[in-house]
Amino acid sequence: MELPELVRRRRVRRSFDAGAPVPRAVLRELVDLATRAPSAGASQGWDFLVLDGEDVGRYWAATADPSRPADRWLRGMRTAPALVLAWSREAAYRERYALPDKASGSHAPAGLDARWPVPYWHVDVGMAVALLLLAAEHHGLGACPFAVPTARVDAVRTAFGVPADRTPVMVVALGTPAGHPDDELGDVGDGEPGLPAGAAPRRPSRRRPLDDVAHLGCFGRPLA
Repeated sequence: MELPELVRRRRVRRSFDAGAPVPRAVLRELVDLATRAPSAGASQGWDFLVLDGEDVGRYWAATADPSRPADRWLRGMRTAPALVLAWSREAAYRERYALPDKASGSHAPAGLDARWPVPYWHVDVGMAVALLLLAAEHHGLGACPFAVPTARVDAVRTAFGVPADRTPVMVVALGTPAGHPDDELGDVGDGEPGLPAGAAPRRPSRRRPLDDVAHLGCFGRPLA
């Protein structure tokens, strides 16, 4: 499949065939391709925690909120047979840019904080995840990126032995796309995440037109 078609075909999938595991060899290739992403100073301050089998259930147990029943989104996501947790490490960039080739010259401000107007350790992990999503599409897999709940980050670190200096940037659920388990049972569920039971679903978001996001020479001039 050509890259433009691959990019345009990619969609977020929120339910999977729980009985169709993702082969380890495929998971390894997805992560290998993700690590081919560019990173500032080739710092590569990323780690990928791959979970399959029983470890997937351990993730959902670590992030569960016992005070809230699982909503439709969560019931669908729990069918994913594999998860990839992408972590960033800021120190990798501080260490890299303290080396002589990066710590000198007019391009390197004296103050370390001034060198990082944006947290590129997170940006770079985002680029790596984008490659992983395209690789998943190439393999015919569904994928959905989402975040570790803020209140449960420490629980996830403890459950999987993640060092304290790693920050969870994104989780990617992976698997063979399938219908939502609620639909198979004839149950309409309780709507979208965050909506009260019985509330009308939000209108699906639409991709912003290219002329709204691409500017030629100055803002407001479409890229014709």
